[in-house]
This record gives sequence, structure tokens and C-alpha cells, in this order.
Amino acid sequence: MQAKNDTGPVAKQHCPCKPPLMTFGGPPCDFPPQKLPEVMTQHDKLLIVDFGSQVTQLIARRLRELNVYCEIHPYNKIDDAWLKAFAPRAVILSGGPASVYWQDAPMPPFTVFDLGVPVLGICYGQQVMMHLLGGHVEGGHGTAEFGRAYVSPTDQSCPLLDGWYESGAEQVWMSHGDHVSRIAPGFEVFGTSPNAPFAITADMSRRLYAVQFHPEVHHTPKGAKLYENFVRMAGFTGDWTMDAYREQAIAAIRAQVGDKKVICALSGGVDSSVTALLIHEAVGDQLTCVFVDHGLLRLGEAEQVVAMFREHYNLNLIHAEESALFLGRLEGVSDPETKRKIIGGLFIDVFQKYASGIEGAEFLAQGTLYPDVIESVSFSGGPSVTIKSHHNVGGLPEKMGLKLVEPLRELFKDEVRALGRELGLPASFIGRHPFPGPGLAIRCPGEITTEKLDILRRADAVYIDQIRKHGLYDEIWQAFAAILPMKTVGVMGDGRTYDFALALRAVTSVDGMTADYYPFTHDFLGETATRIINEVKGINRVFYDCTSKPPGTIELE
Repeated sequence: MQAKNDTGPVAKQHCPCKPPLMTFGGPPCDFPPQKLPEVMTQHDKLLIVDFGSQVTQLIARRLRELNVYCEIHPYNKIDDAWLKAFAPRAVILSGGPASVYWQDAPMPPFTVFDLGVPVLGICYGQQVMMHLLGGHVEGGHGTAEFGRAYVSPTDQSCPLLDGWYESGAEQVWMSHGDHVSRIAPGFEVFGTSPNAPFAITADMSRRLYAVQFHPEVHHTPKGAKLYENFVRMAGFTGDWTMDAYREQAIAAIRAQVGDKKVICALSGGVDSSVTALLIHEAVGDQLTCVFVDHGLLRLGEAEQVVAMFREHYNLNLIHAEESALFLGRLEGVSDPETKRKIIGGLFIDVFQKYASGIEGAEFLAQGTLYPDVIESVSFSGGPSVTIKSHHNVGGLPEKMGLKLVEPLRELFKDEVRALGRELGLPASFIGRHPFPGPGLAIRCPGEITTEKLDILRRADAVYIDQIRKHGLYDEIWQAFAAILPMKTVGVMGDGRTYDFALALRAVTSVDGMTADYYPFTHDFLGETATRIINEVKGINRVFYDCTSKPPGTIELE
């Protein structure tokens, strides 16, 4: 049956056993993620009940930006006893793709409304609230709204809307097929749109609030203000900061690890680096990092990683230089999925070989982030369509028989960067563009050769240097070059060339789920192409990829 609300794919499932270096395809892992001690939960908590909206994570991000600690939990994992133990200071009911009048429609425990704390329902969450409290929800009848809409005030006395309606109607983002046709007893209307007569409703005596639109998305300009009002009314003090988290995380790591040894796969990326530095600050020389050098890194990157962590941070670091092994196994392989599986399998073997030499190690450190935790417990528990294998290594902890230390599992990416700044990582490092675990293997479509990798490294370095030279690096979410599996005819001087073509890619994004190409000027592209062709032997033609995501992906493979 076609979903009526928040149409679009639900969150994909990923294995919770995510190491910090890279992720690859494979069967899901059954290894249970290990929660940190209770010292990590010394905050007032806001509960987000997830009904499967594809933007539920954005709710959490907006709240974290307000220094409010929140957790997302699927509706079908929550019961009365769980709610009592969790003891939220406030609850948000997310959007979702279902209809409340379906048989077995997702519903929260009714006791959510009896906790005596503020509750905010969003889109499907509003409809759930109305349905359970005596209102009515209908489908169809030409009242669907998808995209930009405008909500006009009917009453401005609701504190949820402080700062709204200052210039009249407010722009919001709608995504609903069903609509509330009758509000529940005790509720009043505080905003209406052309196709949502009850766009904003509230029962202020019970502190129950509901909106039909999505305040968490960028296209609701004053959505952040609505969340700010909600958490203020709930009495949150804004005590969720990375400075406080750093101290709590260090105490939690010490309590978990004791005097045992920890090993960590270090890629030099932000997640693994912050994980390593945080654990090193907690347990010092009990930590050993293994840097698996698969020969697919950017120009000079391996040397930079080793120098940075050995010399500047004085970590115990094993440099596993195994590029010949990886490139030998990849010889003649063109299929991108096969490449990923080869790299993933070899990574496990190589990491285990070096880690087994660390006597007495009982813990494996991983850079698991909160989005990985959320996606590993999909609200439906069902499979999703595989676009391509993710970059994760499933099953590594189970195979090695080690316990997990995951100090970042409650953080979003932007919070990890903030924590990295607290730990003293340089701003230039914290702000680096994402780099995929399989490295240049997926920026070299077709067969991988040492010649092509060398050309690609030099061309990519020129491209990034150009972006930095023009002051554009921080405006771009990710930029890279890819060497194409084709050669083209060219003319250089009086001679004919037959060399590789290069594709340049640069995108803007918030979290990589969607992306748009960066609008370089023609002057920049012309200057960059000229530099690459003049400075990099083996390239005689340059293309710029102006495909958004969707329909494309950010990487070429």
C-alpha cells in the first residue's frame, strides 16, 4: 500500500559494528553494541519517537544544536516500563510514511500523553496525537501538501510560537497526504494553511502541541525557533556541550576499560582520530593504534598520518604498510562491488594480523556515530534497497573476540568535529572533506593500476590546491578528482597525445544524504583544467561533473 505521509525511503539499516577506518558490504553483524556506563547519561533527556520519517535525524540535530541531549527510539521498542525508566523531560513524535487508520498502524504507548511532560507531534506525529486523543484523520480529498506552504496565524497566544508571525504568514515545509479533519477535545488552533486547517494545534493545559509541517527542515526558516521555544518550555538547561561530554566520556572509558589494553583502527579521518585521541587521553599507553596503509590514499597522506600521531600526539602507532598486498589482489578487477569486498576482506585480515601481536588487548575502539546506531535499529526492522555496499567492515569485533569501546556512539558528525576541537586537533584537519574508506579505488573506475593511481594522486592534489587558493574549500562539502577508464586524443605542442581523461567533482551538502554540484565559475574551471594538463603527465582532458544526488551518488563508484 502506498504510504500517505512523509513519502520517500525509510532509513537504511547498517551494522552497528562500525570501525572508524572504513565500511564495506557484507551480511549484517549480530554482535550487540556495548553501551557505555551510566556516567554518559547525566543529562535531562528528550525522547524522539521514530515512526520512520526520512528526516527524523534532522530533529535530533536541531535539538543538539540547542545543547539538548536527545535520543531517537523506534515506536515499537517503547513500552510503559521503558518510558518510566527513560524518564524523558519532553517527547517528540516524528513524522512517518503510514496512515493512522491503517490496520496495525504504528502507535506509541498511550502513556506518552500521561507523563506530564511537553509532547510535540510532527506531521504523522500530529495525526497520531489527534487519533489517540479523540480527533479524526482522513486521507485524500485534495488536501495533500508537498513542499513549500504558508501558515497563517489564528491565535498568537501559544508560547510554542514566540517569535513567529512577526511579518504575517510563515513559510513551512509540508509533506502529507492525510490531514486532520477534526482536532481532539481540549485542543485549539494556532495556525492554518490552505490545505491544513489545523496546521498548528495545542492543548496548553496538558502541554501537548502538534504541527502538520516539518520544522526540522531547512525550508521551514523559523523551525529552529519553534524547537527553541519547545525545549525552553520543557525546562532544558542546555547542558549538552562537547566540553562536558569530553570529561564524561573520559570517565566512562576509564570505568569500562580499567587497566586493560585497547586497539584502534586509525585511518587519519576525523572519526577515528577523535576516537583515538579521546581514548588516549583516558588511558594513555594502554591504547595502540593500527594504521592500515592499503596504498589507496591521497598524495603524501600516509606520511602525514604517521607523523601527526606518532610525533605530535605521541600515540603508540603501528604503520601496517600493505599496499603491495592490496594492489596485487585488485589487479585486473573492474567491478566496483568486487573491489569493495576485496578491500574489506583484506582490511580485516591485515588488521587482525597486526592486532594479534598486541599482547593482552581486550578492547577494540570504533568510531561508531549516532546515525549508525539509529540506522542499525530501523523502526520497521525490514531490509532496504542496496544502492551500493556501504564502507563498513561488519563482523570484525566478533571475529576477533574483543569488547567494543565506542565513545562517539551518541554523537552526530558535527558534534564529533566540535569534540575534535576540544581535543586540540587543528582546524585544517577538523574541516577536511570526507574521504571514503576504500580510498582512491572508487575514484578509479575500471581496472586499478599503479600508473593510474599515481596520475590520480597528482591531479587531485592540483585540484584541491586550486580550491584552497581561491578560498572555496570551506564552502564545499566534498571535492575530488576521478580518473576515467578511457583515453582521449589531444594535441600538446606539435605532438599528438593519447592520455587519460579526468573528472572533477565538487558538491555542497549537509550530511551527504542529498547533494548539489558546486557552481564553479568557468574561469575557475578553465584555470584548473589548464593547471592539471600542464602539471600532470598522463592527463589531456578534464570534465566537470554537475550531477546532483539524487539521481547520482557523490562518488563515481
